[in-house]
Amino acid sequence: MRRTRKIVPMALLALAVAACAPSTATDAPSSAATAAQPLPAASMDATLDLDALVAAAKKEGSLLVYDSSGDIEEVAKAFTAKYGIAMEGVKSDTPQTAEKMIREHAADNVTIDAAMYEDGGVLVGQLIPQGVARTWVPADLKDQIPAESRNPLLALSKATVFAYNPKLSPGGCPVKNVWDLTEPEWAGKLVMQDPLGKPTVLSFFTQLDAHGNQALQEAYQAKYGKPLEIKEKSAAYEWIKRVAGNRPVLTGSDEDISGALGAPNATDKKIGFMSISKFRNNEDKGYAQKTCEGMAPFVGFSYPKFVGIAAKSKHPNAAKLYVHFIMTEEGVKHEIGEGGVSGNSTVKPLVVPPGLPDWQGQLFHTDPASLLGDLRGRQTVSDFWRVNHG
Repeated sequence: MRRTRKIVPMALLALAVAACAPSTATDAPSSAATAAQPLPAASMDATLDLDALVAAAKKEGSLLVYDSSGDIEEVAKAFTAKYGIAMEGVKSDTPQTAEKMIREHAADNVTIDAAMYEDGGVLVGQLIPQGVARTWVPADLKDQIPAESRNPLLALSKATVFAYNPKLSPGGCPVKNVWDLTEPEWAGKLVMQDPLGKPTVLSFFTQLDAHGNQALQEAYQAKYGKPLEIKEKSAAYEWIKRVAGNRPVLTGSDEDISGALGAPNATDKKIGFMSISKFRNNEDKGYAQKTCEGMAPFVGFSYPKFVGIAAKSKHPNAAKLYVHFIMTEEGVKHEIGEGGVSGNSTVKPLVVPPGLPDWQGQLFHTDPASLLGDLRGRQTVSDFWRVNHG
């Protein structure tokens, strides 16, 4: 039987983020917040005796892992079946997981042993530097993990994409350019999660400002035949302002987006900005959804999901064994079953999401060097979205 736990409010995390955010002066260069501070070195045993690790983990008896995806429940079943160690996987939104880990650490009452973590900014800006979480790299897999992906440890990458209903638009996606979404004809027709409650979308915005401005300007030139007139701090902020002002429909979940976009009874053409994991509804629920293939300058963005161990875990060997498991195809396949890329370079993608044949070329990608900048710029971009959407 799955245990239930009360998730505390987000106030503590919000205060902590605000406390470490820089000045929001608009004349500051957009790159000012992206100079990352050195992280504590990732730990790695000189050698790894996997059998000895399994034996030590079995003595600890159990394992609790939090993740923003319900896929963690399937990972838990596979882990328990393989090792005979009771693992519970709990679906929890990333900000709530962070706050719970901070509170447990402060109280010396840690229940979460490890977490799959989408919010790289909070991870490198708070949880690791404050000693709440730590990175451990399996020595036997080190050579299969790119050096830039080891600290924090990248378990996998997922994607959020612009998608459409191919039954309602059999000729292809009706939106060809991200600037189309700022036009009156698409007012109220973009359905997306509220960025104020979705750290990955806020990080997408700050990453766009850090290294996506040129691509946005080129896409604008291609659509309108003239240069973009930038009245805000950057092309990224100009696009964010226009999208926010075009009355996008905001939801609290990708499942709601998927239903609005692709349900069998859908009659209005909409564009969904949603996780590729919801393409599973095409088969499970008879939905019609496909990525806006060919959309300029990108069809969506990839975002990293890191894995970290609670520094005061009562089951540290079981947590290490979990990290090893999720860094192999046997473990990660449950997370990337609808699309995604493992942090282990030897694990090949398992499926091609509809309309997304070129993961590297079609998506805007997170720059790991800008993770701290995501955290520092979050309050600024949150306020900017709030003002322009309101």
